[in-house]
Amino acid sequence: MDRLRALEVFVEVVRREGFARAAEALDTSPANVTRYISDLEAHLQTRLLNRSSRKMSLTSSGEALFERAKSILDDVAEAEAIASSATMQPHGVLRINAPLSFGVLHLAPLWARFMQKYPDVQLDVALIDRVVDIVEEGYDMAIRISRSGSASHVARKLATSHNILCASPDYIQQRGMPLHPAELLQHSCIGYSYAATADEWQILDGREQPHAVKVQCVMHTNNGDTARAAALGGLGVIWQPSFLVGADLRAGKLVRVLPEYHMPDIDVLAVYPSRRHLSAKVRVMIDFLVEQFAGVPPWDRAD
Repeated sequence: MDRLRALEVFVEVVRREGFARAAEALDTSPANVTRYISDLEAHLQTRLLNRSSRKMSLTSSGEALFERAKSILDDVAEAEAIASSATMQPHGVLRINAPLSFGVLHLAPLWARFMQKYPDVQLDVALIDRVVDIVEEGYDMAIRISRSGSASHVARKLATSHNILCASPDYIQQRGMPLHPAELLQHSCIGYSYAATADEWQILDGREQPHAVKVQCVMHTNNGDTARAAALGGLGVIWQPSFLVGADLRAGKLVRVLPEYHMPDIDVLAVYPSRRHLSAKVRVMIDFLVEQFAGVPPWDRAD
């Protein structure tokens, strides 16, 4: 008996809730399905399925085997995908979604290098700040900036970025430097529309104790570059990731506000639908990005 094939047949029978439907899905005959199940039960010396003319149900042994068999088959499929993609030449259109500011600043300079390395891959890059449904909207993968990872997809961390409170030197000279998060209530702030906590800024002290401040925003925007430009113009205090404002801080165009405090860091993630059946083009792109962002990320480098 081919035990792996028997497990595959057993799992399909349970999923399809019947021998005939499982046979159709597996492109075989109901008689073959029945034989595999009978041989598997004989090998294990236990009944896996309760069968009657009206319905089928799992025995306790069948329930235990079903969960483990699914895991085994998933592992086999992933191993095959890894081996297959390792030997296949990456090719075809690779559709990627990424946030606008990050995509322009830190991904766009990499694309020529990637395509020189993999000339048979054609990139289709969409820069959109909202969180897209990768599968529904037809993307192969996405780059996301997140503190919480991805609940519905596989995510691989590329780098970390610090969220930084900052303002222009002119603004600080006119309005003064706040010494405690509560003092932000006396300042003009620029809000980011996609922030999970809206205008309630979550600020941590040196002991990682949180301070929630409901700030007064003179402006809101759904784009980090717009918030940055407003801060550079002296409009008020912003919080934005270091990948966006790091160069301005190093050049002195922006200064840190509340430097003894900080906001929670965020991760830069490569997100894709599943480890199984991962195409060669997606795998090489993820490996390429991991290599490019290894060590200190470019936005935190001194040079």
